[in-house]
Amino acid sequence: MDEVIPRAADVMIQADGLTVGYGEHLVLKDVTFSVHRGEIVTVLGGSGCGKSTLLKALIGLIRPLAGSVRIRGANITGAERTEALERMRRHIGVLFQYGALLGSLSIADNVAMPLEEFTDLPPSLIADIVRFKLEMVGLTDYAHFMPAELSGGMRKRAALARAMALDPEILFCDEPSAGLDPITAAELDELLLEWNRALGITMVVITHELASIEAISTRCLMLDGSAKGIIAVGRPDELKKDSADPRVRAFFHRQPRLLRAGVSSASAEG
Repeated sequence: MDEVIPRAADVMIQADGLTVGYGEHLVLKDVTFSVHRGEIVTVLGGSGCGKSTLLKALIGLIRPLAGSVRIRGANITGAERTEALERMRRHIGVLFQYGALLGSLSIADNVAMPLEEFTDLPPSLIADIVRFKLEMVGLTDYAHFMPAELSGGMRKRAALARAMALDPEILFCDEPSAGLDPITAAELDELLLEWNRALGITMVVITHELASIEAISTRCLMLDGSAKGIIAVGRPDELKKDSADPRVRAFFHRQPRLLRAGVSSASAEG
């Protein structure tokens, strides 16, 4: 099958020359990439490589030191950042690493929050939408439970229901499988794939879980802490099989000796 070349109009997220840091500590430097409509792009790499920092920059939680981020064509890092962010909020959903559910509210009330904040819908319609979203994640019978009363996997699904409350065009997920057993993680992967295929939702998923990466990725962006940016882009099968970079090969083959060999070779050449 011939490769489909995405059109410029299909770009949902565009990062150009993105540099992000905390004080004098640079985490990412001059990062450029795009995410196209309908893709599931996984952002991967070792601990501390900047995955979650990149996500925070993409959703406007931190302001980059340089470069720009455009969401659906709107520059959320420019002079009109505040207005652009407000417009963007209606079109994106975010699943935070630990769910970030409010412990003082029921699951139903957590899911209702975005609807109450961003719409003028009557309470009866909001209640109907909440029931539908909880049904989507298999939590219909748990609407009145508190977050502390649910398992880790159920809390993740409840947080997903909240992230989907406004029917977003783009869904950001930060380590959705973290802390979950393999079966629960696989069920979450299947849910993301189902929404992507049925609803056409564009997704950016931060993860280091190989099983999830191979199951859901349209493309991968691999970050490296020492490089302070992207060191590989491609389908997971391509990166696993064809990459000559020892950092990429070590990650996908779970063989740290490949990384050590690459470092030794580079030192010898130097």
